[in-house]
Amino acid sequence: MSRLRIVIVFLAIFPLSGCLWRSHVYKPTASTAPLKTATQAELIDYINAQAAKVQSMNATVDIDTTVGGAKKGRVTDYQQIRGYVLARKPQMLRMIGLLPVVRTKAFDLVSDGKEFKLWIPPKNRFVQGRNDVKTPNPQQPLENLRPQHIYDALLIPAIDLTERAVMQSDVEQVVDPKNKKQMVEQADYEILVIKDGEHGWYVARKIVFSRTDLLPHRQIVNDENGNQITDVRYGEYKEYSGVSFPSQIEIKRPQEEYDITLSMVKLDLNTPLSNDKFILEKPPGAEVVLLNDSKIQVRASKNRSGE
Repeated sequence: MSRLRIVIVFLAIFPLSGCLWRSHVYKPTASTAPLKTATQAELIDYINAQAAKVQSMNATVDIDTTVGGAKKGRVTDYQQIRGYVLARKPQMLRMIGLLPVVRTKAFDLVSDGKEFKLWIPPKNRFVQGRNDVKTPNPQQPLENLRPQHIYDALLIPAIDLTERAVMQSDVEQVVDPKNKKQMVEQADYEILVIKDGEHGWYVARKIVFSRTDLLPHRQIVNDENGNQITDVRYGEYKEYSGVSFPSQIEIKRPQEEYDITLSMVKLDLNTPLSNDKFILEKPPGAEVVLLNDSKIQVRASKNRSGE
């Protein structure tokens, strides 16, 4: 009975004692933006229709690059540079970066989807080989830059008949439309693209649609072991040549630890691009790195013919 009296007295004085509780302003954690709805079929149709609409692109871009992370032990932000990106289906791509101020070439990268060539004029270094061969040098992550990574990020591939697609709903962190400094949760749609690999079915891609505009705002690419190899974010969609296309594309490669953001300065879609736009010849005297097998060959090429 004595314990019961104590509880009754405590409950009686609890509302009267201001020192027994604290109050704080409630901050909503969910976005208040109006959300749109779509079906799985509508989202898949959008992906495939968009892939069919864009057959080529010719872009002038500003390039922001960040290199480093846990493996490298530090993170380095490089000065923004101007560049050019040419892409033509099925898998042709060329990307040129210019050095700040002097505007000479910092790099020149070209690929047909399987083989690539990379020229780095400041080092007079010419790297060529297969897209699937990596440069085993963690101190030079940008030498692992492959045109196919850029191509697949710029032009989201269609979902073909050999793949399966399922839809799920989730939430993502976005900037609160009212309080621009606060991050809130907002519902999204996600299309999971499933492929049949050597060891069975796996989630090859996840395409995230914002519920505010029903446009793709993110694409995550995985390898057959479920490891994330590319994370792309799409922002600020604008109309180019009658097609809605993101004006900012951020490409993260977590394993190689580099991050490239392309901001569109000028963009022409579906203009003719001849084959000569995707030819890159080896400069005479350049140091050549061949990446065609497990053995990386490095040789200097200084004879007259440049071979």
